[in-house]
Amino acid sequence: MQIRDIKAEYLGVNEAEAVSGVSRWTWRRWAYDGKVESVKLGKRLLIPRAEIARLVDENTRPRLAVIASPR
Repeated sequence: MQIRDIKAEYLGVNEAEAVSGVSRWTWRRWAYDGKVESVKLGKRLLIPRAEIARLVDENTRPRLAVIASPR
């Protein structure tokens, strides 16, 4: 595995915020609380793209059927 492959698989908390709309501070808290997997390299905290996708999948609500109103 090369370094560019690692960059593609992991996002910094700022990038995770941009992709998901969840604040970087929430990503940090979730990582330190163990809610999401993370990697700490020096000062950088990295979130796997798969974790972001998992959270989106777990929190996606089904679309409700539209009920036509009688006229």
